[in-house]
Amino acid sequence: MNNDDLQDQAANPMPATQFIIEKIYLKDVSFESPKSPLVFKSQWKPEIHLELNNSSQIIQDDLYEVVLSITVTAKNPDADKALQVAFVVELKQAGLFVIKSPQPNQLPLLIGSYCPTILYPYAREAVSYLVSQGGFPQLLLAPVNFDALFADAMRAKQQEQSGVSTPA
Repeated sequence: MNNDDLQDQAANPMPATQFIIEKIYLKDVSFESPKSPLVFKSQWKPEIHLELNNSSQIIQDDLYEVVLSITVTAKNPDADKALQVAFVVELKQAGLFVIKSPQPNQLPLLIGSYCPTILYPYAREAVSYLVSQGGFPQLLLAPVNFDALFADAMRAKQQEQSGVSTPA
C-alpha cells in the first residue's frame, strides 16, 4: 500500500461494518418416532439423512432474522430388512442479527454463511437432546462448512443466470 492509497482511505473512510447478535432462539421444533415402541426391538444400525436450509428476512432497517432449518431422518432396518423410519427431527433455529454498514457484497455472505455458522451449534445441540429424549442413542451431527455451501450456491446461481448448465 502506498501513500496515495492511505490518503484516499483517510479522505473517504468507509464506515466499519457492525455485526451484533441480538437474540438466538428456537423458532419451531418437532420430534416424531412413528414406529415406537417396536423400533426399540430392532438392532440399531440407522441410516441418517440430513437436510439443511436457511432463509432470512429484514425485520427493520438493520435487523435481520436468519432461520436455519434442519431435518434429520433416521431409518433403521426392521425384522424384514426393510428400512423403517425410526425418528424424524425437524427444527428451525433462528437468530436476530444487527448488520450495519456492510461493505458492498458483504451482506449476502453474512446472512448466507456467517449467521448459519453461528446458529448451527445451537441446532446441533437441540437435535442431540431431542434424539436422546426420544430414547435413541445420542446423535451428534457433523460440523458443516457453510462458507463452502454458500460458495457453491453462488456459483450455481451465476451459472443459472448465464445459462450454463453443469454436468450431472
